[in-house]
Amino acid sequence: MSGEDAPAQQQNAVDQKQDTKPAEEPKAEPPKTESAEAAATPAVTTEKAPEEETFTYRSLVLTGYGGYDKVKLQVKKGKPVLKAGEVMVRVKVCGLNFADLMARQGLYDRLPSPPVTPGMECSGVVEAVGEEVTDRKVGDKVMVLNRFGLWQEVAVVPAGHTFLIPEGMSFEEAAALSVNYITAYLMLFDFGNLRPNQSVLIHAAAGGVGIAATQLCKTVKDVTVFGTASASKHEAISQGGVTHAIDYRTRDYVEEVRKISPKGLDIVLDPLGGSDTHKAYNLLKPMGKLITYGAANMLAGQRKNLIAVAKNWYHQFSIHTLSLIQGNKSVCGFHLGYLDGEMELITQAMNTILDLYKQGKVKPRIDSTWHLEQ
Repeated sequence: MSGEDAPAQQQNAVDQKQDTKPAEEPKAEPPKTESAEAAATPAVTTEKAPEEETFTYRSLVLTGYGGYDKVKLQVKKGKPVLKAGEVMVRVKVCGLNFADLMARQGLYDRLPSPPVTPGMECSGVVEAVGEEVTDRKVGDKVMVLNRFGLWQEVAVVPAGHTFLIPEGMSFEEAAALSVNYITAYLMLFDFGNLRPNQSVLIHAAAGGVGIAATQLCKTVKDVTVFGTASASKHEAISQGGVTHAIDYRTRDYVEEVRKISPKGLDIVLDPLGGSDTHKAYNLLKPMGKLITYGAANMLAGQRKNLIAVAKNWYHQFSIHTLSLIQGNKSVCGFHLGYLDGEMELITQAMNTILDLYKQGKVKPRIDSTWHLEQ
């Protein structure tokens, strides 16, 4: 499959965020009692008191690299121990991101080797706090951002990796916010320096990051948004703020962009990699910015496709600094997984995003929710 065709496979995988909702734990049956007459009579018994029930919680575990069959639902035993500065969260909903699909195939280097519990974002309620935690308390509703380990009913994370859920936001929305909107925000505003009257190309515009980026573009006056998506999603992305929807399956998106904007674009967000990164760079106008943040072209099917991986690496984009100077262009690389040590930067971005949510300017779009068993 060519690099141009590969995104057609990924669009369906990327489109919208799916959330995995832990099913409620079965309620324990009430203890059986003796008759009233017997209960009223003092008695001595030699039976042992029932032992305290062991703390258990369910977890989705990646047992090896491959297809969906490599993700197993397991029961973990033992209450997690909190270190100083950590909180324990009872997870209500956990988010499924495109990076999780890559991780399952062994193509995401920020996930430890299997067996491991994936999951970079979730929402829930603080159940316990460790020493030195002053800004979170038991009962707080929070969203969580972490490198991995959130596809389970109980998660222990640093308190600084949690954000209070604003009034009116559902647990589903909270689980779909962090990764997509922080990624889109930092790319558009920190790297892209998006300003009024500029133009932006957003690939996979019907996906999680695509929707977030489109909504954020709408917060700036007169920004023209080009968005690629399959034809069936054009109505939805146009209503969401995409100015020019392009069907990448039947049209050459480079030609379509050039028809409308002959000089090129100010910003291109590139999650595809390979030959599409070359196209993105060539679409930039002077002072334009290419921000590459993924390699979706490497995914072709449920399991790792070595041909797709090899083709992506063969077409890997590289450029000499002299060409950058002569073209008056910039190339940026973004990877949220490698920013886990920059929580101050992430917190600033999240605070701005939450303010925009409260103003009604951004809102995660939930495609579907599933129980852990599914």
